[in-house]
Amino acid sequence: MKQIIVADPTGFCFGVRRAIETLEKILSDEGPIYSLGMPIHNPQEVERLAKKGLVVVDSPDMIPPLSRIFIRAHGISSELFSTLQKHSIHIVDGTCPFVKKAQERIKLLAREGYKICIIGNGNHPEIKALQGIVEGKATVIEKKEDVTEIGKTAKLGVISQTTQDSKVFAAIVSELALRTQEMRVYNTICNATRERQDATRKLAQFVDGIIVVGGRNSANTGKLYDIARFSGIDVVWIEHAEELDRRWLSGKARVGITAGASTPDWLISQLKNTLSSRR
Repeated sequence: MKQIIVADPTGFCFGVRRAIETLEKILSDEGPIYSLGMPIHNPQEVERLAKKGLVVVDSPDMIPPLSRIFIRAHGISSELFSTLQKHSIHIVDGTCPFVKKAQERIKLLAREGYKICIIGNGNHPEIKALQGIVEGKATVIEKKEDVTEIGKTAKLGVISQTTQDSKVFAAIVSELALRTQEMRVYNTICNATRERQDATRKLAQFVDGIIVVGGRNSANTGKLYDIARFSGIDVVWIEHAEELDRRWLSGKARVGITAGASTPDWLISQLKNTLSSRR
């Protein structure tokens, strides 16, 4: 291996960096804080924050009265937010501004009487929160083949998971347009997602293989992996440098690195150092 090329941009997006900086300040100035679910989808970064006092729980019932709670970057439903307020819990809202924008869009579509379609992964916390905001009255479409789940309708409103693949989004929207008389589409894919996807596509043209770095529960990292894989070059997905099998590097003169929006700089630096030592 002669050259290491890092996609630009890569790693933390604005929303994740904002969430981490908010948590860091609270943990430093005020002490422990609870997070309902992982604040971001990166186990190594969450583990680092846990050592500073972050406590991740799965249910509001696990949070003591009057505790501080952090709303993760993916957001929560209106109902859950109200539940937390009733428990007299001090809430620190770390919802990504782009996710908040998607939440406002889905509220608008609901108010104006549109049948709502969300393009994304139904199991992702961001989508669950969006579903909760409209009381489950939205259909989630993950791939073009799922469009048949949307029956013929007079008014169809469409939004996207903020980390959706832009090409998949466009393909599904084209299919949905055939099933309605009126369609309002809000492209709620965030700029950071598009930029990282485009950077990965570009990177694939100049390297012999790509290492994708990020949590295996990270949707946007998974999209980067798919983009790299579909480009036809060799690709591997790891969470940290220790997972990389050095045999994968064999025969590759140029290796690219791309990382999900929840992957911290320190993990990317560790990988670069590991690769440099193996030249």
